[in-house]
Amino acid sequence: MTALALWCTRHRLLVVVTWALVLLGLGAGTLAKGSAYNSSFALSGTDSTQAQQLLDSAFPGHEGDTVDLVWHVDSGTVRAASVESSVDHVVNEMTSAHYVQSVQSPYTPGGAGQISADGKTAYASIDLDDAASGLSSAEANDLITMAHSAAHTGLQVELGGSAVSGALQTPAEDSEVVGMAAAAIVLFLAFGSLFSMLLPILTAAAGVGGGLLTVGLLSHGLNIAGFAPTLGALVGLGVGIDYALFIVTRHRRGLTDGLPIDTSIGQAVTTSGRAVLFAGGTVCVALLGMLVLGIGFLDGVAVATALTVAVTVLAALTLLPAMLSFLGPRALSRRQRRQQPGPALTRVRAARIAAVSVPRGLWHRWADVVHRRPRALSLLALLLMVVLAIPTLTLRLGTADAGDDPAGSTTHQAYEMLASGFGPGFNGSLTVAVQTTGAQQQGQVAHLVDELSRTPGVAGAVEQASVPKGAGAVDVINVIPTTSPQSSATTDLLSELREHVIPAATAGTGLHAHVGGLVATNADFASVLGSKLPLFLAVIVGLSFLLLLLAFRSLLIPLTAAVMNLLAAAAAFGVVTAFFQWGWGSSALGMGGSGPVEAFLPVMLIAILFGLSMDYQVFLVSRMHEEWRRAGCTTRAVKLGQVETSRVITAAATIMICVFCSFAVGSQRVIGEFGIGLAAAVLLDAFVLRTVLVPAAMHLFGRWNWWLPRWLDRPLPRLTVEPSPIEGLLVIPEPLPTPVFLGARRPAIPGFPLPSALAKAMPSLPGLPTLPKPAAAAAGEAKLPG
Repeated sequence: MTALALWCTRHRLLVVVTWALVLLGLGAGTLAKGSAYNSSFALSGTDSTQAQQLLDSAFPGHEGDTVDLVWHVDSGTVRAASVESSVDHVVNEMTSAHYVQSVQSPYTPGGAGQISADGKTAYASIDLDDAASGLSSAEANDLITMAHSAAHTGLQVELGGSAVSGALQTPAEDSEVVGMAAAAIVLFLAFGSLFSMLLPILTAAAGVGGGLLTVGLLSHGLNIAGFAPTLGALVGLGVGIDYALFIVTRHRRGLTDGLPIDTSIGQAVTTSGRAVLFAGGTVCVALLGMLVLGIGFLDGVAVATALTVAVTVLAALTLLPAMLSFLGPRALSRRQRRQQPGPALTRVRAARIAAVSVPRGLWHRWADVVHRRPRALSLLALLLMVVLAIPTLTLRLGTADAGDDPAGSTTHQAYEMLASGFGPGFNGSLTVAVQTTGAQQQGQVAHLVDELSRTPGVAGAVEQASVPKGAGAVDVINVIPTTSPQSSATTDLLSELREHVIPAATAGTGLHAHVGGLVATNADFASVLGSKLPLFLAVIVGLSFLLLLLAFRSLLIPLTAAVMNLLAAAAAFGVVTAFFQWGWGSSALGMGGSGPVEAFLPVMLIAILFGLSMDYQVFLVSRMHEEWRRAGCTTRAVKLGQVETSRVITAAATIMICVFCSFAVGSQRVIGEFGIGLAAAVLLDAFVLRTVLVPAAMHLFGRWNWWLPRWLDRPLPRLTVEPSPIEGLLVIPEPLPTPVFLGARRPAIPGFPLPSALAKAMPSLPGLPTLPKPAAAAAGEAKLPG
């Protein structure tokens, strides 16, 4: 780390130019090749996937999304000449669009089923070209403009479908701008310097930009979901700004202690940079833990998000030191630069501060409170987390339908018009694909249709098509439930059809029937993820435990971290459940009413939460561990670590919360769930767990915090977050100054206090000056036991 920091500062222009050229090259590649995101939920081996495979074989070339053009008249019927003329004009206009494959109008022969029984509502199915199934925002707006052009007094025309709703969400770029603006305000308040405010934002922007451009190119060879870039930007901006904040804060402290600029940068990268590298690695490990699930849809999202985080870490460790070297003393505010003492005094003061001082102020007083009342505060913090986690007990996984889109959106109004005209289950029909092996089985297909129609919860079942295939055929049966797509009753009906109705109706007939459609696919996806969630939790918790065990040589610290992370995840799920499933906040956020939580949210949210929680755990405990190794007193180590890191952790958490909330407001519902869940988790993690529960628990455990059995310690490899004393010395490029002794035995190089074990092992050197401990520092040290 030291060598990397020194190289980046000495070749700062080369580093900045290299980053600029790489970003330009990735941007040019993206413009040339574009992206190929794919949001298919298909899972191999499930009933819905087998149904889709049958449909694809029967209808090749019809794999694009479908958009519904829906219209409703207040009086008369949709068969009126004026209505038909207006709609036909729009249908012809849409058919000519290059991204539309075909339009199936109710005014054509065989289209009577697309008109409601009362004649007041009708729809046309718009099949999009498979090569352009993902509508852009401009294309979606063009279709909406065409649709609305047919509306007049008494005629309402709207456009529905997931392709439209996805294209009309708030662009990720808007959320990024809002998030960065909020982060800039927090950074300016924390630093009081315009330049120090800009550096973390520029670093995070470069890292996220490089990561997302790379992900776009990777999408041509890897199945990556369409929302993966937004999720990557959400996580990447949050951690990227935080990582840069940690390093800049440490560098500013080195400057105020009187260290030369390059030395201060080197020390910051060698200390905080190590914590950033370790924390970023844990985030990537947690995200890549999703690969054990073996679900292609999540594999791409995991790789995309982890890659974005990795590039932000690289930017923090290379680009940021180079820019700090360009910035020089302007990393400090004007007031701080005016108050800097002369070089001779700063060397002595730096040694004293590093060896004995404890920062005073609000966080010092709060650390005293936590030290005096660890049991009471632990119980209060635990009670708060448990109360927030209670809604998790009612968590229902699924996929929200267009009924949860904002009330004024065209997709929501189209959904309501179809539900009113054709029934609530029309928006989520089930498709039964039946494979026959001979013409004599057609009568048995008709029997299956009758059995499906008589099933409670089914509004109607009709055979839509029969496509010859080999000696037999593929028959398509459309089953319309009586309940909405996101209703739990619809999911229960799906299980009833698969487990009882279809097996009983096809027994001994040789028919092979599978239930597919969007509702069935989402249900299968939720079922598969639910069954693999215990394995995923075991992998994530186990990896996190192992990394912390290696870093801090302790059993209690990783065990405490695992429990804290699970508490944060449970409380975050509770907040998400209340906001979205109970509908307490989703309407106000512009994401519709109450509905189920996305099926893949638990897996992805847990992976991200464990990674982010490890950031704060490493930053907090590494400072405690560093002081414990130096002084050997747990109480002093816990209090000093809490005092020195709480301000930075809470500032970093505030930035993350602002970024996550900016992505949540007015965005896609799934991104909103991620944003609110992550914001709640970070808020609780930073302001409850890391400032109350973790230090209180460590005070209660005492020296047991650092206990590791010898039989386990010997075979474990060494992995340290804090730099070694020798590495710390290497960051000083000029000749070492005369060492200064604080007390009788312990030598200290300015800015780099040596551990007691190393100090005792050093030979005595005659003729070196000895300074008494300052009275103020001695008084401060006396208040800390040990």
